[in-house]
Amino acid sequence: MKIECRFFASVREQLDCSQEFVDVPDHINTVGQLRRWLAGRGGVWASVLGDAQTVRMAYQHQMCDGDMPIAADQEVAFFPPVTGG
Repeated sequence: MKIECRFFASVREQLDCSQEFVDVPDHINTVGQLRRWLAGRGGVWASVLGDAQTVRMAYQHQMCDGDMPIAADQEVAFFPPVTGG
């Protein structure tokens, strides 16, 4: 399943990436699972998106928690708890 991942503010800066289209394995069904899968890349991905970090998430432009189900060809966004203008 292909998902559009968007990264904002300090998350974007630390990852040096604002947008990525990823093909996720079939067992990835929620926003939280996607986050853990991305963090599983290791390095900066783990330090930015790992469970110890506070990261806000949105699915299709709606704030959500990690239990939100995901579907193919949709957007998931990650950003810090506080963002500026």
